[in-house]
Amino acid sequence: MIQFKLEGEFIPLIQLLKATGLVGSGGDAQTAVEDGEVKCNGEVEFRKRYKVRVGDIITFGPDKIEVI
Repeated sequence: MIQFKLEGEFIPLIQLLKATGLVGSGGDAQTAVEDGEVKCNGEVEFRKRYKVRVGDIITFGPDKIEVI
């Protein structure tokens, strides 16, 4: 599991995927979200600008990100 230290109130979902290195570009992140490949707290998330906050668990394929 990847632990991501959040600086500020939230981070947009696609930006988090880029910041953790799980995707190579913003376009790749947008495609993954649009295709339903990303889950937030166990629910498929289709909103690219979803505001990820402390305590959220993001799942992308076999990878999990814990936002701390």
